[in-house]
Amino acid sequence: MPFSSLSEIKSRLDAGETSAVEVAQLYLGRIAAHNGSLNAFVHIDPAHVLAQAEASDRYRSEHDAPRPLEGLPIAVKDIFCTQDGPTRCCSRILEDFHAPYDAQVITHLKEAGAVLVGKTNMDEFAMGSSTETSAFGPCRNPWDIETIPGGSSGGSAAAVAAALTPAALGTDTGGSIRQPASLTGITGLKPTYGRVSRRGIIAFASSLDQAGAMTRTVKDTAMVTAAISGHDSGDATSVESAPVVDWLGACDVTDMKGLRIGRPKEYFIEGMDAGVRASVEAALEKCRELGAEIIDISLPHTKYAVAAYYVIAPSEASANLSRYDSVRFGHRCDNPEDLLDMYTRSRDEGFGSEVKRRILTGAFALSSGYYDAYYLKAQQVRTLIQQDFIKAFEQVDLIATPTSPITAFKLGEKTDDPLTMYLSDIYTIAVNLAGLPGLSQPCGFVDGMPVGLQWIAPAWREESVLSAASAYEAATEWHSRVPAAFGSDGGES
Repeated sequence: MPFSSLSEIKSRLDAGETSAVEVAQLYLGRIAAHNGSLNAFVHIDPAHVLAQAEASDRYRSEHDAPRPLEGLPIAVKDIFCTQDGPTRCCSRILEDFHAPYDAQVITHLKEAGAVLVGKTNMDEFAMGSSTETSAFGPCRNPWDIETIPGGSSGGSAAAVAAALTPAALGTDTGGSIRQPASLTGITGLKPTYGRVSRRGIIAFASSLDQAGAMTRTVKDTAMVTAAISGHDSGDATSVESAPVVDWLGACDVTDMKGLRIGRPKEYFIEGMDAGVRASVEAALEKCRELGAEIIDISLPHTKYAVAAYYVIAPSEASANLSRYDSVRFGHRCDNPEDLLDMYTRSRDEGFGSEVKRRILTGAFALSSGYYDAYYLKAQQVRTLIQQDFIKAFEQVDLIATPTSPITAFKLGEKTDDPLTMYLSDIYTIAVNLAGLPGLSQPCGFVDGMPVGLQWIAPAWREESVLSAASAYEAATEWHSRVPAAFGSDGGES
């Protein structure tokens, strides 16, 4: 059962073939057996997990109908505030922080009956593309533990790929759900900005951050997204008038008849791995066989997306991270000489090098005399990128691209070259800048490592990406492949 989908586990629970406690014990056993080699989880409380499962079994016995995620294990990235256990954003500066409340999406999961199995590893403050900047050490890719799982939601991706959990939550600021989903061979969805509440998610870049699901199948992604979506009056960026989506109904599609799929020329350029390109082109051909029309389109301002993102995101990060002053919570240096010394030494000791780099970059971009030249200009470019997508969607229903230009690279390969690392997200960043929904699903392998296909839809049209991805998934078997080293161990059923 470990590599079963959420929907398969739900069916067995609903039929009385297993219990929430048995399911929780199975995954806790796998975590105990495999987390040492992956470092996907940074906090686990087995007693609390089993207590949640027992409560779920009681609920099921006392009510006529189970809740949507009744008894289903879901892991959460260490960026979501939870009352139960620490919330550290994988940073030393929050090493002793316990949130006084649950993030809104955590509340939604609990109300849906989910069993929260633990906190997953991530790049510190979600700043990274490889989960190597974590204060708890790097996470590893189950397909090859000498490679990275992507980032910043690498722990969630690795945990799902290795079946340490059937589903997990991540966040996506510039590709941090989709890129690790691609590199680990799972499915991940970044919803439209404003679809899912950001309240209780430790902020990186407030105009870009969005929470989403990472799972084994498209239907599982729809199940979790349905549970966490909805307006939140406590989040000023949550959109009250967001169109309602039939999340599960959107997955009941097996063909692409009449679908117009855009193939942007800017996403098929030099620098992409030849095997990745071949896998994505083969995926588009499969879409054509399923009835879709593939239309060449242009997103001309794509080439400016990385530059614009790495002005906007660090600028917002520098403002958001200014709150970590060691006064109210978080790491404090020993024996400060005065208030200024406490501020500077505490932040220097608490933040890692990548976080410091982005704070400094953002502070510079926002500084007097440079705001217009950098931050304002980047926002203007952002508008041009948004307009590119609006124009493209006048011609097509969806856009299909590679999720990442390469497969997972070796641990340490890019840590000394930040610019090369930043280019890992070259195909995902524009989606965040435009606030659109994007989904990555597996579409092939190169030298034994997964390749991801990215679907992009107009704002609020998540059902479009879910339908197309479901049709492709039904016609292929990439999603059913599992990393051999984690394929089985004792206690499975």
